[in-house]
Amino acid sequence: MLQQIDRVEGLQRVNEFVVKFANVNGSGSASANALFVKAVLRMGITATPRNIFPSNIQGLPTWYEIRISEAGHMAARGGGVDLMVAMNPQTWDQDVKSLEPGGYLFYDNTRSIAPEKFRSDIVVIGVPLTEITNKAYTDSRQRQLFKNIVGLGALSALIEMDPVVIEKLLADQFKGRDKLIAANVQALHMGRDWVKQNLEIPIGLTLRHADTVGDRIFIEGNAAAGLGAVYGGATVCAWYPITPSTSLAEAFTKYCGQMRVDKATGKKNFAIVQAEDELSSIGMVIGAAWNGARAFTATSGPGISLMQEFIGLAYFAEIPAVLFDVQRAGPSTGMPTRTQQTDIAACAYASHGDTKHVLLIPEDPYECFHFGALAFDLADRLQTPIFVMLDLEIGMNERLSKPFDWDDSRRLDRGKVMTAEDLESGKLFGRYLDVDGDGIAYRTLPGTHPTKGAFFTRGTSKDRMARYSEEGADYQENMERLLRKHNTARSLVPVAIERKAAQPTRLGVIYYGSTSPAINEAELLLQEQGVHLNLLRVRAFPFGAEVEAFIATHDHVFVIEQNRDGQLRSLLVNELEIDPKKLGKVVHYDGSPISARFIAGAIAASPSVKHLEKAVS
Repeated sequence: MLQQIDRVEGLQRVNEFVVKFANVNGSGSASANALFVKAVLRMGITATPRNIFPSNIQGLPTWYEIRISEAGHMAARGGGVDLMVAMNPQTWDQDVKSLEPGGYLFYDNTRSIAPEKFRSDIVVIGVPLTEITNKAYTDSRQRQLFKNIVGLGALSALIEMDPVVIEKLLADQFKGRDKLIAANVQALHMGRDWVKQNLEIPIGLTLRHADTVGDRIFIEGNAAAGLGAVYGGATVCAWYPITPSTSLAEAFTKYCGQMRVDKATGKKNFAIVQAEDELSSIGMVIGAAWNGARAFTATSGPGISLMQEFIGLAYFAEIPAVLFDVQRAGPSTGMPTRTQQTDIAACAYASHGDTKHVLLIPEDPYECFHFGALAFDLADRLQTPIFVMLDLEIGMNERLSKPFDWDDSRRLDRGKVMTAEDLESGKLFGRYLDVDGDGIAYRTLPGTHPTKGAFFTRGTSKDRMARYSEEGADYQENMERLLRKHNTARSLVPVAIERKAAQPTRLGVIYYGSTSPAINEAELLLQEQGVHLNLLRVRAFPFGAEVEAFIATHDHVFVIEQNRDGQLRSLLVNELEIDPKKLGKVVHYDGSPISARFIAGAIAASPSVKHLEKAVS
């Protein structure tokens, strides 16, 4: 019953293929999909899932794509799918079209489908999932839920997924509910038994136990950042729900419940406020931070747009604040459930007037955790807003990550804070006085001293002693000091990481954030074509001296980004005064994650590489 049209030769791959589930929204398929990817991981094989979902609440199609790669590739592969699990009649034509030649189409053939709905160059596998479950169950909800597990069982037999691994996962998921465990295991084997009795197995795509996962953990970036905020000492979160950042605030709430509740009294040592809008949330953050709390908000591009004036207030009044921006496709509402690196410029220069902000740009959950914690130290030390720039690809998708580490001897860096003793001793306090030449003034927390120190602040111009002033000289002195402070930040933010090519080359690549997995794979693809590149991953703005040096030592540098205008490239040109002709723009912005194939194709086709090939020949 492998319905191979003209006996097409199916793809033959072990531990290296892409599976895509086409789901009916609200069908309960998410649980079975998660079991599938976790089973692959438990077999020791690297697997990277991606949720592809609409921005409405329910009704439109969803997909769940998993890249299985013993070689360790975690980027979206690009191109077609190797195994399509087509469970949504609404997307059938699209799903069939997405298959690679020789790919496998798995579907429920309880009801017949017209022959013209298939392709002649794929392998068609029909399993009567509805018929199997309807015979075994009478309750409609049971039929739907167990149909997903029956389907998982059928798939596991086709690709030789270890059933013992799935059984252990079910036991973990339903621990303490033995009847539910038994019922799910039964449904699993119903699907497996039908396939073994009726189909030629295995198909050409198979799994074998491997050892590529190691001690890595499986977590989404938003959860990692939320945990990082707890470790970073955050006690206040004010936020407004917005895709794709909501789960970050929810993770912070969960972790605070585990770690920030006094065991003896039950007192909660944190405050979390779901505000009425983004304006209120950032206002609460700034107010809490002015009073000494470590406070943050989590949002996305539209929220950043609304927060502009408050961000300017925090910058000019010099109030610590942390903003987690989980970027999505804009402008305006844009594509709320699609990924982009589209807020780089908006955050770097947020608010009107001359502003420059610190950006931290993590590449994976490990850095989401560590940058999430670091952001609060930097905010206090620099007395300014700090942006942590995730995106949907990192934030909302689970990833393998090396385990988080933490130095228990580490202490919070509150920066330059004067005490009551300092004030009482007569030590000079000028709220905007640059004593040390680094642009960072000393501050006090309200109530530190009954009569001395700062109790109020303002967004208007002032002199170094915080007295209201519209004198041009006072304003200019203050603005220049803020610029010195921004330059000081260059030595405090995470440095860019360079990786040299196997052979000497005058070509370089600058990239950042969620582009990392695709770059790692594209490097290998380009090496096979004889193209060698030095790589530099930028992790923060302002740029350190190492970024400027990297550009200076290369004839041409490609800047890889997931936005239309090349926003980081523009920052490099503007801040480092680089000749724009030296920086090649490679941009991907259709809302899907960038792939190695796209990067390798764009670089290989560029005039700079063609010129190099001619010079070598």
